[in-house]
Amino acid sequence: MQAIRFHEQGPPGVLQLDELPDPQPGPGEILLDVRAAAVNHLDIWVRRELRGVTPPRIPGADAAGVVIGHGPGVSEPSLGSRVLLNPGRACGTCERCAQAEPTLCPSYQLLGESGDGTYCSRLVVAAEQCVAVPDEWSFAQAAAFPLVALTAWRMCVSRGKLQAGEDVLVLGASGGVGSMCVQVAKHCGCRVIATASSDEKLALCRELGADVLVNYLAQDWPKQVRAATAGKGVDVTIDCVGKATWNHSLRLTRAGGRVLTCGATTGHDPTEDLRHIFFRQLSIIGSTMGNASDLAAALDAARAGSIRPVVDRTLPLRQAAQAHQLIEDRSILGKVVLIPDALEEP
Repeated sequence: MQAIRFHEQGPPGVLQLDELPDPQPGPGEILLDVRAAAVNHLDIWVRRELRGVTPPRIPGADAAGVVIGHGPGVSEPSLGSRVLLNPGRACGTCERCAQAEPTLCPSYQLLGESGDGTYCSRLVVAAEQCVAVPDEWSFAQAAAFPLVALTAWRMCVSRGKLQAGEDVLVLGASGGVGSMCVQVAKHCGCRVIATASSDEKLALCRELGADVLVNYLAQDWPKQVRAATAGKGVDVTIDCVGKATWNHSLRLTRAGGRVLTCGATTGHDPTEDLRHIFFRQLSIIGSTMGNASDLAAALDAARAGSIRPVVDRTLPLRQAAQAHQLIEDRSILGKVVLIPDALEEP
């Protein structure tokens, strides 16, 4: 099989195309013919700096494809099924798993983070991680959905409890998770204020349902957000940006409001004034990935037309380094998806 691996952590150029033996499914596993693998910020952190990563490593948490082999004891999903993957897997036996909270399981693992991932033409995964692809979706759309949909649904709905009529500020709203959060917030009946760095990105946010658009490169962007709420502040701020925006998030959220976070693309160590949290009784809610019910609910919303995967472009698998560079340069709208079949193109 063909796989993208890095043999040492570093810049995008460490990613290289390798030829490897096809994997064989074991008990409880299936063999997937990978038709598309989406790129996430997680892949960049794994490649660049995440501690505990032992190269060589195949990155990638998201994939969609066709089931072409069964391990012992497996009959479903059937051969030929089109499936996307739940990127996470837990032990299934601990207290947290019994509570249907696999992301709190001490053994919780993500494809590409805890072991080899999805940037390959053949992949072995647990049968329980496979979910049917909606009939109308391409493989690229299917691959672009799971990680960001799980993250956004759990953060906004299961953890954040968004309510109809609330004002919700989404920072970095044109990225993978951000663009999904805009859609999920609108699905919940919220008024969405979206920030992005260009007219093109803001146009995507409007297309996805955002009600108020703010370019965060403008020096007065916080004043624009406050003006959009008649000076009261938003009910909920969704901040996956981290260090660069964290203090703005605290100040722009109204007293008694909620700040939701699932990531820190600009840094994980902001300096904050704790008085904004306890004097104004803010709730800071952290969220990571989601469970099978979160993914099922997100897929139901997608089938109903409320949310959809946002694919900026597809690239051949061999151009994984270019895909990573595009994300680091913030040059995309939504997701970049790698297509193994494109390796046969001249």
